[in-house]
Amino acid sequence: MLEQHAVAIRDGRIEAVLPDRDAAARYPDYEKHELKSHVLMPGLVNAHTHAAMSLLRGLADDTPLIRWLEEHIWPAETKHVSREFVRDGTLLACAEMIRGGITCFNDMYFFPDASLEAALAAGMRSAQGMIVIEFPSAYASDAADYLRRGLELRDRYRDESLASFCLAPHAPYTVADASLRKVSTLAAELDIPVHIHVHETKGEIERSLAEQGVRPLERLARLGLVGPGLVAVHAVHLSEQEIALLAQHGASVVHCPSSNLKLASGLAPVPSLLAKGVNVALGTDGAASNNRLDLFQEMRTAALLAKTVADDAQAMPAHAALRAATLAGARALGLEKTIGSIEPGKAADLIALDFSAPELVPCYDVLSHLVYVAGRENVTHVWVGGRLLLREREFENPALQRLEGRLQLWQNAIKKI
Repeated sequence: MLEQHAVAIRDGRIEAVLPDRDAAARYPDYEKHELKSHVLMPGLVNAHTHAAMSLLRGLADDTPLIRWLEEHIWPAETKHVSREFVRDGTLLACAEMIRGGITCFNDMYFFPDASLEAALAAGMRSAQGMIVIEFPSAYASDAADYLRRGLELRDRYRDESLASFCLAPHAPYTVADASLRKVSTLAAELDIPVHIHVHETKGEIERSLAEQGVRPLERLARLGLVGPGLVAVHAVHLSEQEIALLAQHGASVVHCPSSNLKLASGLAPVPSLLAKGVNVALGTDGAASNNRLDLFQEMRTAALLAKTVADDAQAMPAHAALRAATLAGARALGLEKTIGSIEPGKAADLIALDFSAPELVPCYDVLSHLVYVAGRENVTHVWVGGRLLLREREFENPALQRLEGRLQLWQNAIKKI
């Protein structure tokens, strides 16, 4: 913690971090934002979500995962998902995330071109998943078609500073070996992460043992997918050997505590992952299974759950939870040299929280308050790449205003299912 300090920003990047009295003398002509009662911190990184599913929030609550998918979500998606659905749903998600201090999100959904269009319109940084799944959709006909479309999108936006990409096979149970081998080859050739749901439920593991003869992570390892670029989402049901495997290969895990709790998927072994040195990031999952895109809630829940899982009050302390929501997420996405901390040369993805609110005073430990007390309602300002997106809790970007009309049309259509 640096008190009475300032951050100087030039051309979207952090130029210097210095005492505020020196900043005033060194940069007299720079626009000033004086936030005397605030904490300035790196923007939060939502390392796993399905942003467009904001339009399905609350559609089928209190239902086990497989029933939730097969009886509710997949039928709704079959009927409604289109490029327009994804653009509008992602724009809604961006508005929610910005208000909650999230400056970068890692998405996995159909029509990633529409998701990226919405993210750029909102001014957010995003890692777009080049989704791969075997069944046809309104977006693509088969796994090869999904890959082709995703790679074309990456080529088209390769020079966009706010866009990065992951290969995103949905899950071991929805993607065949041949497709996973192709993903493995492409990941090595292009040096990009592989973003996949894995070991989310006991049923997933039982199904893999019955159909493949091995647990899902072992299958991914045999196909060459377990490595530094693996972004293993959920990873709830892991053996000690599997945790050691992830650590050995430098893989990342994205912990989604609220989604895991709501869908009764289980309690992830986060203390063991951290103890073995696995990079643990945080994700909200989609709003349909959470139901909030709120990383302050995920930080607090993750820290509290870790203590219960480990039977240790020191498991996942506040600084570890804060790292999981910032720099660890950036590292999982291959963006740790660009975002995740306040350092000269990095992108100016910053958020400010007002610590004068009654619930935040007195404050003896800022890091503790950020994890255990502060909420998204305390976020007042948000910058992405030096651009101010939220000022005093109000959007600066017209693209995030007046969304209600389009969203009401979607609600009317979807509730008729």
